[in-house]
Amino acid sequence: MASLSSSVASRSYCSGYSASISPVDGNHRHRSLSFLSASPHDFCLRFQRNSGRASVFMQDGAIIANSNSTESKSSLKGLKDEVLSALSQEAAKVGVESDGQSQSTVSITVVGASGDLAKKKIFPALFALYYEDCLPEHFTIFGYSRSKMTDAELRNMVSKTLTCRIDKRANCGEKMEEFLKRCFYHSGQYDSQEHFTELDKKLKEHEAGRISNRLFYLSIPPNIFVDAVKCASTSASSVSGWTRVIVEKPFGRDSETSAALTKSLKQYLEEDQIFRIDHYLGKELVENLSVLRFSNLIFEPLWSRQYIRNVQFIFSEDFGTEGRGGYFDNYGIIRDIMQNHLLQILALFAMETPVSLDAEDIRNEKVKVLRSMRPIRVEDVVIGQYKSHTKGGVTYPAYTDDKTVPKGSLTPTFAAAALFIDNARWDGVPFLMKAGKALHTRSAEIRVQFRHVPGNLYNRNTGSDLDQATNELVIRVQPDEAIYLKINNKVPGLGMRLDRSNLNLLYSARYSKEIPDAYERLLLDAIEGERRLFIRSDELDAAWSLFTPLLKEIEEKKRIPEYYPYGSRGPVGAHYLAAKHKVQWGDVSIDQ
Repeated sequence: MASLSSSVASRSYCSGYSASISPVDGNHRHRSLSFLSASPHDFCLRFQRNSGRASVFMQDGAIIANSNSTESKSSLKGLKDEVLSALSQEAAKVGVESDGQSQSTVSITVVGASGDLAKKKIFPALFALYYEDCLPEHFTIFGYSRSKMTDAELRNMVSKTLTCRIDKRANCGEKMEEFLKRCFYHSGQYDSQEHFTELDKKLKEHEAGRISNRLFYLSIPPNIFVDAVKCASTSASSVSGWTRVIVEKPFGRDSETSAALTKSLKQYLEEDQIFRIDHYLGKELVENLSVLRFSNLIFEPLWSRQYIRNVQFIFSEDFGTEGRGGYFDNYGIIRDIMQNHLLQILALFAMETPVSLDAEDIRNEKVKVLRSMRPIRVEDVVIGQYKSHTKGGVTYPAYTDDKTVPKGSLTPTFAAAALFIDNARWDGVPFLMKAGKALHTRSAEIRVQFRHVPGNLYNRNTGSDLDQATNELVIRVQPDEAIYLKINNKVPGLGMRLDRSNLNLLYSARYSKEIPDAYERLLLDAIEGERRLFIRSDELDAAWSLFTPLLKEIEEKKRIPEYYPYGSRGPVGAHYLAAKHKVQWGDVSIDQ
């Protein structure tokens, strides 16, 4: 897929046409642009260098576009824009003439359809989008995997995970039935061009001559990403619309393997066709982070080292690896959670105001944050691993008790780290990350602890140490999504007694509409070509360059993790790390 072809094909109105660009005076070499077409509607764009005049002609000689803008047409981009504008106008006419035959359709292929992710997340998210009328009028869903299965068997498998959790505006059973009729299956190997060619034939049958846009979701192990992309690109990509590929993490294990994966993918795809998904960026409260900051005057002036003492990103799960230890042991908690989920949220939190809400403007600012970060020192990191623990007569297993985990494994299931951003806004502010499995609770939250009030009157008058009770903004990503601000307040009564109270926005109380799953938002964005919540290759490079030296030192020196009981708050070392930077973890205080 050449760069020009992919960028042109990303607009549905471009399909079905061919174009040539030739100089009027005949003194320059002929240049042509292919629009991947079998259509009789041909165009010719002529550009006269001396006058700067550009014209787009139909094959019969009719002029359909004229321009005198010398500056913009002196480049390939200018020429291409002129052609696209002409094609857009003509495609609209053709659409009327062909009685709807040129309408576009979206074909979504879930590669790895028999896996847990597909069954538990992707198909339910697609159904939720269909239930909400967010999918195009013409769409088809294909499952593709090595398992032998019929269309009916796929539908039966998918139906078991579908729920009508959204407000019922229509009959749930009818909607499910209609959705399942759009689901089909094709069995094949992930590295077989022949099998992907067969898939292509089936897709074309369902596309019925319409402009075809194709989305491939790679719900497969990373070691077969490239094979699947190669086959999809060469044997099953769209020749009349766009082709996009969603890639699930992990994106490599370190800088070297990540760069190799990116290089391999770009042999078959352009960067704007690759959608690297981090489902945490699709969480409602994460997406609300920039809204909270940039649209509320009370927060934006406070968002700096002058008022913020520290920022904490906390992720905890109350269960262990539970049978997927083989996968987890190869990556560990730092790669699995910190290098992607938490670091992406940190970049969104700390970035400067982007020029616009355009995907590239936002991602540019995120990259600046990542490149400004100080290398992580091993002394600023604590790693742990959960051990067996008996509570209430129930014995919970250790990490190494999992049969899929190698005996004697030192892979961390917990990590805490202090990171710093060396720029004018955040100089000296510790950004603390903490992530772990088999902890006392399941949660994900951002905690912003503000500095104490200088010369506070009430320290002296009441004897209360309000330095320990500073304002704190908490953004709870999951569960029970909420935003609340901790403030100091007078307790009602004749005396002067203060306590901490919350100004609370609990989403379930404020909004009756159920919050969409992150996969719903990200799938819809991929279909619509919205990239701001997906990771660009230079973001990925910057993230890995930050964590790769740390991971190598931990693994090469075989650093032994600190063991903590299953169901506890994690290793004691995490509290010493926070204290070292004059911070107290917000999730362990009495009034958390």
